[in-house]
Amino acid sequence: MSATDVVVTGLGATTPLGGDVASTWDGLISGRSGVGKNEAEWVDTYELPARLSATLAVEPSEVLPRVQLRRLDRCEQIGVIAAHQAWADAGFELPTDEQQPVDPDRLGVSLGTGIGGPLTLLEQNDLLRDKGLRKVSPLTVPMLMPNGPAAHVSLALKARAGVHSPASACASGSEGLATGLEMIRSGRADVVVAGGAEACIHPITVAGFAQSRTLSTRNDAPEEASRPFDTDRDGFVMGEGAGVVVLESAEHARARGARVYARLAGAGITSDAYHITGNDPECQVKAVRSAVQNAELTADEVGHVNAHATSTVVGDVGESTAVRKALGDHVVLTAPKGSLGHLVGGAGAVESIVTVLSLHNGVIPATRNLDNLDPKVELDVVAGEPRKVELDAAVNDSFGFGGHNVALAFTRS
Repeated sequence: MSATDVVVTGLGATTPLGGDVASTWDGLISGRSGVGKNEAEWVDTYELPARLSATLAVEPSEVLPRVQLRRLDRCEQIGVIAAHQAWADAGFELPTDEQQPVDPDRLGVSLGTGIGGPLTLLEQNDLLRDKGLRKVSPLTVPMLMPNGPAAHVSLALKARAGVHSPASACASGSEGLATGLEMIRSGRADVVVAGGAEACIHPITVAGFAQSRTLSTRNDAPEEASRPFDTDRDGFVMGEGAGVVVLESAEHARARGARVYARLAGAGITSDAYHITGNDPECQVKAVRSAVQNAELTADEVGHVNAHATSTVVGDVGESTAVRKALGDHVVLTAPKGSLGHLVGGAGAVESIVTVLSLHNGVIPATRNLDNLDPKVELDVVAGEPRKVELDAAVNDSFGFGGHNVALAFTRS
């Protein structure tokens, strides 16, 4: 590896399958589902047609102290939890006044979110309306602002090379990694804590997605509801979760003897300028090709794509067609949302971690609930059982409302 290479040295996550990376990976490999019935009272109150959700397997209250919980929105809580895991996994101690494991001026944060902290916004608005000004928290704005997760991680780690919070809908987590890659390549940072977080399962978001008819209504069989690439798919299941990685220049990682999971070799970002919710497959093709070219790879060298595949009727076919056009017929797909649900701004980061582990472990998790592959999906999609493979390079796709397309290319270390 050259000094300008960027490597992944730490992984952290909290998801509907588990409170850390190990349990999330185990859940994917064993074929578990993180989707369940949404038991909240508001589901009945508002007569919502979609009564499913993929909530966290481990509540933040089991991890963070009470004082910190009260000062952070749920999205901020899980971003901090995943970042602390990744930081420790990379072999770093938390900074103190006496010691800094990384030069603060060479340490950055890039943590995206699609929606941010509207749970706080809506709760505090209700308090203002019902109980008056004195009941509104003075921390309302820091809790609701979309850059809150990134800001709190930067405070905890004393990062001063720049703090970024990409807000690109369902591509936010992947764009967080792409921004981190660029920060290191440009020479602005040696280490970047990068990823995405989302926690916004609320009546208004569920109702909005339901009205757009993008959510699954398979309410009688929650674990079977999220069905990427399957002929019987009827929409996605809204979830919550966070994924964070530690990115380092290869030179910095080598100097401290760090373990390396994989190399983040390239990123491709395009925008559709096409439709506020629909995607242009041609721009998806360009994003994937750009990532591969940026990684100085050829299409033939990419053996696997971790697909965005949300389980919508149109989106899954469009993506598979784009991947086939960009890379060819030889690539093998998987779609983690069959097990995880759709983590929105956290999706791209968590699924990047899955891509890294597929490369590192030589195993591609199966796509849960893929019983009958849509004949319009003309690619090999792993189903039934995980597949052992020898991979040299893999791509993770993420696409978001507003026409955001992000592809990340990873290679084995």
